[in-house]
Amino acid sequence: MNLIVAVDENWAIGNKGNLLVRIPADHKMFRQETTGKVVVLGRKTMDTFPNGQPLKNRTNIVLTHNPTYTVKDAIVVHSIEELLEELKKYDTNDIYIIGGTSVYEQMLPYCDVAHVTKIDHAYEADAYFPNLDEEPEWEITADSDEQYYFDLTYQFVKYERKK
Repeated sequence: MNLIVAVDENWAIGNKGNLLVRIPADHKMFRQETTGKVVVLGRKTMDTFPNGQPLKNRTNIVLTHNPTYTVKDAIVVHSIEELLEELKKYDTNDIYIIGGTSVYEQMLPYCDVAHVTKIDHAYEADAYFPNLDEEPEWEITADSDEQYYFDLTYQFVKYERKK
């Protein structure tokens, strides 16, 4: 299973329910990586999408504790156990965990690949991703050259769980 995330230099991912920054090349990479695949996200992340609607051309699976939550064109599950059972229907290489914090934390043990956009800036933030550089079972297996978006520097980094 994969996860995909954009983090700042402190491994922050969001503030007050929003992304820290919108970088067009990061969004393009996200689309290329996840289109035609399965994305797993929490309800709060779904709420940030345009009109609270699922991402097009993907199977959207929403994890929420709310038993009455429904969203058109998405699969809704209410526990990690139920989520893992649902995910058995798909090729694990086609599954991407896309946030937010609690979904990342709960699903990290099940993932073997992390696609991380590392932004060389510190933002005001209230949501974080675990720092994979401090996790001995993760290693960098690929990275891009430095990318630039106006005055921001960032890099696409692929982490893999050591076998």
